[in-house]
Order: sequence, then structure tokens, then C-alpha cells
Amino acid sequence: QVQLVESGGGLVQAGGSLRLSCAASGRTFSNYDMGWFRQAPGKEREFIAAINWSANNIHYVDSVKGRFTISRDNAKNTVYLQMNSLKPEDTAVYYCGVRLYGQPYRAGNYGYWGQGTQVTVSS
Repeated sequence: QVQLVESGGGLVQAGGSLRLSCAASGRTFSNYDMGWFRQAPGKEREFIAAINWSANNIHYVDSVKGRFTISRDNAKNTVYLQMNSLKPEDTAVYYCGVRLYGQPYRAGNYGYWGQGTQVTVSS
């Protein structure tokens, strides 16, 4: 079993930055491919970024390329999402998950979701 806890969300003005963290406990974190998703009210959970266990295979959704950076520190059992140049449309609850199988872009391929952290970007 893996437990994930997201943190680092908050209220920020457009153009600002936040750094989200996803701390893992339980089984060996370094074995897992991880992903960040977000969900706005009334919308489906949306893929943001994914990183494999060794951090040499990384994917981003087009809307965040050049603004967001996913990284991980296996010694700290933590994956990060650095978010720069934030826009109001980035407002959502952000979740991290463990990719269990398949392509990194589908929420259904992930499990062990954390509780999420709210990011609100004001205009």
C-alpha cells in the first residue's frame, strides 16, 4: 500500500508561482512512475505531468509546457510540481498518483491518489 499526501497549494495572483509536493509513504517510492493531475469543478480529472521512476522519461500536457516542471527526489520519497507563470485557468484541485499500468496520460491508469491540494489563481 502507498499513501500520498499533497501540499503546497494556495492562492496566488496570475503570473505567480507555487511548488506542489507529493510525499509518499509505504512501499518503495523509487519503483513507481508518478503523475500530477488536476480537477476543476464540474470537469474531469486532467493530466498535467508524469515522471518515471528514474526521472529520465517526462511528459507534460501542452497547456503547461514551459511553465510547469515535474521532478522527484527518491531519497525523500517526494515528487514535485513547480508551477510558474500561473494563469486563472490553472485553478483546480491538484492530485498526485502512482501510475499502475498503461499510458501516463489517463487518470484511470493511476491509483493511490492523494487527497489533493487546492490551487487558486486570481486575475
